[in-house]
Amino acid sequence: MASEKNSCLSGEGLTKIFGFGRTRTLAVDHVDFDFHEGEVVSIVGESGSGKTTLAKMLLGLINPTEGEIHFLGQKRDISSQKKRQEYWKNIQAIFQDPFSSYNIFTKIDGVLLDCIRMRGGGHLPKEKKIELMTEACSFVNLKFAELTNKYPFELSGGQMQRLMIARIFLLKPRILIADEPTSMIDACSRATILDYLMKLRDEIGMTLIFITHDIGLAYYVSDSVYIMEHGKFVERGSADEVILRPKEPYTRRLINDVPKIYEEWDLSTV
Repeated sequence: MASEKNSCLSGEGLTKIFGFGRTRTLAVDHVDFDFHEGEVVSIVGESGSGKTTLAKMLLGLINPTEGEIHFLGQKRDISSQKKRQEYWKNIQAIFQDPFSSYNIFTKIDGVLLDCIRMRGGGHLPKEKKIELMTEACSFVNLKFAELTNKYPFELSGGQMQRLMIARIFLLKPRILIADEPTSMIDACSRATILDYLMKLRDEIGMTLIFITHDIGLAYYVSDSVYIMEHGKFVERGSADEVILRPKEPYTRRLINDVPKIYEEWDLSTV
């Protein structure tokens, strides 16, 4: 479990409304939260519950309709491109579809060089940049020397997700938001990606936020779990509190939807 640490990212009354009049959709409905440094948090809900919209607001990709986001105890300010870029040095994301996360015209060494430049390493000699890129690829069991002349689309889905983690290794953000990062890869690769993410969390001490519909994954990786339904957090607490002793019918339904190997198998026996 995460120990008591300083607040890293918090929200007050965070709300997002799409559309106007009769087409108005309340995607996120006045949510409050407080994530701490080094914590692993899962935001769990079905498709359409508002969790990805919340993630996009946290990343600064869309603006909230109401409410405030605080980063490291200060009200977040991304009112200019310079301030937004500074914020993005500290908060990064891995998305569900690795194939849409890359510029198809940029080779892999170019992808990694962009990360080095973003962290202010553009002035480094070529040999040092190669050393950093090699180290990042080795962290996720990729061989940089075999990738330099390849484009991301020449890799498998699992390799592309590992390359995303190599990027995060170079960027070293304070916060990583992982939006369904394993849903498009096979079970073996899924376990590998989760292990790399947890290893990366330990390596650089970042806060890790999983956006997922998989409550089993949330139990496996999380310090804290937030259950989201219709844009609201209906239950929150430690992984044991929420998943082994759920209070809300919606949480119990998510748990009951976990595939069972045997008919008598129950999540509470894990």
